[in-house]
Amino acid sequence: MNIDYIVSLLITAAALILAITIHESAHAFVAYLLGDKTARSRGRVSLNPLNHIDPFGTVILPLLMLAAGGPVFAFAKPVPVYLNNLKHPKRDEVLVALAGPASNILLAIAAAALWRLIPADGGALAPLFASNFGYIPSEFMLTFLTVNLSLAFFNLIPLPPLDGSSILVPFLRGRALQTYYEIQRYAMPILIIVLYLLPTVLHIDLIDIYFSFTYYPVANALLSFALGF
Repeated sequence: MNIDYIVSLLITAAALILAITIHESAHAFVAYLLGDKTARSRGRVSLNPLNHIDPFGTVILPLLMLAAGGPVFAFAKPVPVYLNNLKHPKRDEVLVALAGPASNILLAIAAAALWRLIPADGGALAPLFASNFGYIPSEFMLTFLTVNLSLAFFNLIPLPPLDGSSILVPFLRGRALQTYYEIQRYAMPILIIVLYLLPTVLHIDLIDIYFSFTYYPVANALLSFALGF
């Protein structure tokens, strides 16, 4: 196996685990601030990845998707939130759901700012962190930036178990809400169709279209800032 591929895989895994850990901790912390102590009591306000990792969603599923050569996504253990414990349940449900994606966007901004401070050639530390893959701290910042933005915008898609579903539901009423709950039962098949079947069979990539006006403009702006353009 190519050493550069191993380095790339390790960098991506480290960036993804850190991004997911902070994402889930943000959900739990905001829920705690808004009155629900459930997640905090279960150790979910934590930077320990083991408190958040779901064996299937965080490890097995991404590896299977990587082996399949298609898009890769992962999810952690759901953060338990009891709406009745929140001070203003309808409003606070949205704030708790937004906390995860918001934390990832802030992390992407932080990665761009730190990357901007790293000398282009690695400076005096280059011999310690250089490989054929590149200067590892710079590569990590690039990967961390893109992973966090992907995680943020992907989670805003309004399908369970993604955060976008919790953001959308409080605004639906009557027949619209009933229809949405009916669609929720087919969330995973819908994701598989959107991620794999449509791009492969019909060559329609809905995620790429969605990312074209969400992820890509923000990523390009942050990359331009980080590189000093």
